[in-house]
Amino acid sequence: MDMDMNGKTVIVAGLGVSGQSMMQVLGPRAGRVLGVDERKPDADLHSFDQIDWDDTDMVMTSPVFNPRTPFILEAQKRGIPVMSEVELAWQLRVNNDSTGKPAPWIGITGTNGKTSTTEMTSEMLSACGLIAPAVGNIGKAVSHAAVDSANDVLCVELSSFQLHFTYSLELDCAAITNIADDHLDWHGGIENYAADKSKVFHNVRKALVYNADDNRVTKLAFAAHTAPGCRRIGFTLNEPENGQIGVKDGWIVDMSGVAGGKPGEPEQVAKIADFTHLTEPDGTVYPHLLADALTALVLVLGLGADREKSLAALKQFTPGGHRIQTVAVVRTTDGGTIRFVDDSKATNAHAAKASLNSFADKSVVWIAGGLAKGSRFERLVADQAHTIKAAVIIGKDQQPMLDAFKESAPDIPLSIIDPKDNDTVMSRAINAAGAYAHAGDVVLMAPACASMDQFKSYADRGNQFAQEAQRWVNEHGEA
Repeated sequence: MDMDMNGKTVIVAGLGVSGQSMMQVLGPRAGRVLGVDERKPDADLHSFDQIDWDDTDMVMTSPVFNPRTPFILEAQKRGIPVMSEVELAWQLRVNNDSTGKPAPWIGITGTNGKTSTTEMTSEMLSACGLIAPAVGNIGKAVSHAAVDSANDVLCVELSSFQLHFTYSLELDCAAITNIADDHLDWHGGIENYAADKSKVFHNVRKALVYNADDNRVTKLAFAAHTAPGCRRIGFTLNEPENGQIGVKDGWIVDMSGVAGGKPGEPEQVAKIADFTHLTEPDGTVYPHLLADALTALVLVLGLGADREKSLAALKQFTPGGHRIQTVAVVRTTDGGTIRFVDDSKATNAHAAKASLNSFADKSVVWIAGGLAKGSRFERLVADQAHTIKAAVIIGKDQQPMLDAFKESAPDIPLSIIDPKDNDTVMSRAINAAGAYAHAGDVVLMAPACASMDQFKSYADRGNQFAQEAQRWVNEHGEA
């Protein structure tokens, strides 16, 4: 499948993880490869003004650069192709050692749930004896994975940024988990954002998997042009209709035929209670993780994986860090417990709602806030006021969250953490949250905001939450 780059001069814009991978992959294939990065001392060029456009054949761009960035507009004006690392990887993919054909790709995108779904997909296929790494927006860079002939399947997490400059994917299986307002400043609006997400569905060969509970995703699924014989399979957290997989009476039930039953007839696949990572200790289901599991299961079965091996692996799956993860527990004097739950990966309102919705009424002390990215939270607070006992507001961009509580739930008590002194923000937030918490409560960090205003990343935020939660538990045992 090698793209002809012989003698071509290629610009790689941005030398982060994907950029460095592209430099290495392109090195032996292109005539000349020049990396441009204003912050990396080892870059070939340190300003986009240094690019010799008359001697440039292609531009490979990092997701950090939005479509209105001047160097991208200049390349497009000159008719020079601009592409993502994903597009490059697709063009350069090599034949698998065993089959003699390129490894199939399973692509997963959506506003939330991409990472968990991709990890579940990879684990199930690995349990079936395949080399099936989780790559792309997680794990190894997809351009490296695509030129590794040992890989049997690539499970590719795809961001909307990556998809924007991607043009020719024809995946074996593809899923959109959901679409909600996010990154709209980068894309220039929800319609552009959704259009970029929908690229995963173009010419899908075996299984197009869509969220049947999301109207926008459903419309994209049925508008998509697919290869002949491709199945459209919806997943739902409700009782499934024909062509869907869903939930009934505590069971995962398939009505699509993908799990081996007859299409249109209910096939009981597995008891939800057998998947311990999908439920609270009291058996309450985490709806967003159940949705991720349904998506991943349909993707692997749609590819043709063994059902029983896949289910066994899914039952053993443990979500990655900072996703609805209990990080500390303190026993109270009345024999109850207070739990501290890290969902730092909930960086937008849609993800935070799913997280809050996992817990009992008035049981959540919610740590919220951060970099709002232009989002509003009135609807989120109104919808989840029944679960929120109290809230602790962090971040340097607090006003949108404060406005939401004033408008939608003025009676919920708030603690506002002074944004000065980043080093002590989480310690002060935990102390404030702990003061509200009693037996049976959950201190939940699902901030609905990005982390970069006060933390290095959502992972750093989650790690600090876990560390300070354990410190509080040590100080307040038998509280």
